[in-house]
Amino acid sequence: MSEQWLAEINWDEQGLIPAIAQDYQTGRVLMVAWMNAESLQLSVQEGRAIYWSRSRKKLWRKGEESGHVQKLHEVRLDCDADVIILQVEQLGGIACHTGRHSCFYRVLQDGQWVSVESVLKDPHEIYQGGKA
Repeated sequence: MSEQWLAEINWDEQGLIPAIAQDYQTGRVLMVAWMNAESLQLSVQEGRAIYWSRSRKKLWRKGEESGHVQKLHEVRLDCDADVIILQVEQLGGIACHTGRHSCFYRVLQDGQWVSVESVLKDPHEIYQGGKA
């Protein structure tokens, strides 16, 4: 496959693009992360979401520690070519490091953030050594 499609993306000054992971069946937003050209290309090649960890400065294969892999179904690019949507199948049903289905589990109600989604699995059980 030609790499031309990567050149059409408007990467930011760090060579990154925000990537929204969306459940391919329900459309629910699961999480937002960052990708660079290598992580996006590998995601397409391997058929799974691979992100760029800004804090660790390395590739992050979603599920490498937790087992909660995101199987890639489709990649979409927005009209300005500066945001990616990954249509994924969230294996294990947990996308968030807090043990919830989605990272977007808090709702603004009366000026306060209220958790409206239960923890499906304790993060200390997911991550070795309690790293949540």
